[in-house]
Amino acid sequence: MPHLFQRLVAAATLGLFLSTAWAQGQEATIRKNLNDRIPQLPKIEEVSRTPMAGLFEVRLSTNEIYYSDAEGNFLIQGNLIDTKSRRNLTEEREAKLGAIDFNTLPLKDAITLVRGNGKRKLAVFEDPNCGYCKRFERDLSKVDNITIYLFLYPILGADSVDKSRNVWCAKDPAHAWTQLMGREQAPASAQCNTAAIERNVEFGRKYKITGTPTLIAQDGSRVPGAINTSQIEKLLADASK
Repeated sequence: MPHLFQRLVAAATLGLFLSTAWAQGQEATIRKNLNDRIPQLPKIEEVSRTPMAGLFEVRLSTNEIYYSDAEGNFLIQGNLIDTKSRRNLTEEREAKLGAIDFNTLPLKDAITLVRGNGKRKLAVFEDPNCGYCKRFERDLSKVDNITIYLFLYPILGADSVDKSRNVWCAKDPAHAWTQLMGREQAPASAQCNTAAIERNVEFGRKYKITGTPTLIAQDGSRVPGAINTSQIEKLLADASK
C-alpha cells in the first residue's frame, strides 16, 4: 500500500507539472502571436485560463480584459457570463483588479469630513469643476455617520488646479469644499504648500483613476462615477460585511 500511495502521488505530481508546463507554453504562444500581429496592443501583463475550456484571459497594462483562444488566433472583447451561477465573470475580475487597499490610501493628503459618529468610511477622488461630482456631493450630503476622505484630484484643467489649491489652502478646507460644491461659492484665492494635491494626482495615475468622482470603500472596492444616496448606503453596507 505505501508503494501504491507513492506511485499515485508521483503520478499526480507529474500530471500537475505537465499541466503547468502546457499552460506556460500556451501563454507564451498567445503573447507572441498577439504582440506580433497587433503591435499597437498595450503591454500584456497576464495571460490566464478561464473556467471556459480553451478560452484564456488576456489582461493588458491598462487593466483592460480581453479573451483569446489557445493560439492567439482570435481576440474577443466583451463579458464572460457564467450562465449557471448567473455571474458576470468579467465584471468580477475588473472589480478585483480595480480594488485599492484602503490602508494604502495617503489619508494625510485628504480633506477629512466627519458626520455623525463617523463610524463608516469612504474615500473620494474629485475635481472641483466636475459636474458629476457636484451631483454626487448632493447625494452624499444626505448620508450620516460617515467619515469622508476627500482627495482633491484636479484633472480637468488649470482652473481645477487653482480651485483645488484655494480649497486646500483655506482656513477650513472642509467648509470651503462644501460651499464650493454645494452652493457654487468659490473659495478666496489662497497660497500654501500644495504638494499633497500633486501626490494625489500621482497616486491616481498609478492606480489608473481616470475620472471623477471615483469612490474607494473600506473593503477596497472602487466605484467610478456618481451614484445616488441609496447606492452609497449599499456600498457602505457591503464594505462593512
